[in-house]
This record gives sequence, structure tokens and C-alpha cells, in this order.
Amino acid sequence: MNSKLTLTIEKSTIEKAKRYAKRSGRSLSNLIETYLEKLTRMEASPEEVPEEFKQLFGSVDLTSDMDDKQMIRSILAEKHKV
Repeated sequence: MNSKLTLTIEKSTIEKAKRYAKRSGRSLSNLIETYLEKLTRMEASPEEVPEEFKQLFGSVDLTSDMDDKQMIRSILAEKHKV
């Protein structure tokens, strides 16, 4: 059952969202409903991987001894020339 909802959103944001919805062939209501559904689904089960990310599994072969935190530190140090 659908129900009406009144939102207060910045006018420029609404205009951009309407253009995006039109380009994607969807209604603004559908975009917002889909977003809220994903948001509440992730909150209900944060361990679950969203469908759009599941296709990425197996794309990268990571070694088990990889230190991701050290890698991030190195990248940031290089980026900021620390």
C-alpha cells in the first residue's frame, strides 16, 4: 500500500533529482523509495553485501598477508608527501 509523504528539501536538490530521475526513466518517488529501502535494509543487516557489489567478488586477487591499513597509510603519505 502506497502512502503520501511530505518532505522539505532544498529546491536546487529537487530540481537536480528530477533531472536525474527523468534521465534514468524513473519517477522521483521511485528513486526515493528505492534509496530508503536500501538504507533500511543495510541497517537491518549491515553484514549483508548490497547486490550491486556482489558482481565485484573475485575481481581482485588479494594475498592473505596483505596489510590493508599499512597500504592506506602509504598511499596517503604519498598523496600528501608526508
